[in-house]
Amino acid sequence: MTSHKTARRAGALLGVLLAFASGVANAAIPASSKAVKDDGGKYFDAKGDPTYKISPDGKVDWYTFSGFRRYNGTCDVCHGPDGAGSSFGPDLTDALKSLSYSDFLGIVSGGKQDVNTAQTLVMPAFGTNKNVMCYIDDIYIYLRARSDGALGRGRPQSHEDKSKEATDFENSCMGP
Repeated sequence: MTSHKTARRAGALLGVLLAFASGVANAAIPASSKAVKDDGGKYFDAKGDPTYKISPDGKVDWYTFSGFRRYNGTCDVCHGPDGAGSSFGPDLTDALKSLSYSDFLGIVSGGKQDVNTAQTLVMPAFGTNKNVMCYIDDIYIYLRARSDGALGRGRPQSHEDKSKEATDFENSCMGP
C-alpha cells in the first residue's frame, strides 16, 4: 500500500471520529427537515414546522440545545436518555419518524392512553406545565434532530448563543 493511500484512509478515519466526537451522527439532513427560514435564531422547515440547524463542526442552534436540556429535565424519566426509550415510555427517536409536529403537540399537551389486554400505557398531559409547554418547540426540535440521526447521543458539544427573541419569549411565557 502506498503512503498516499494510507494517508487518505487515515484522513477518512479521522473525519469519522471527529464527526462522532462532535455529536453529529449523520451529517445528511433529510430534505423535509432542512431549515429554510431563520426567525431570530429559530429555524423552520418548508412546511413551517420548527427544525434544527447543525453546522458541519457539530455546533447546534440554541433551540436544539435548549431542547436537550428541557428533555433531560422532564421527559427522560419515562422516555429514557436521548429519547431512546425505556420500560416506561417508547423510543421517541423512532416515534418522530411518523409523528407530525401537530400530533406531537397534541400528545404532549393532552396526554395519551393506550390500554389493551397486555399493557396499559399512559402519557400524562403536560398542557398546564409551563416547564414543558414554554419549551415544547425546543423539545420537538431536539427530538427531531435525534430522530433524523443528525444529532448523536449525549450533550451537544457546542451551541449558538441564546437570542434576544428566545429570551423575550421565555420571559413572556414563564411570566412573573
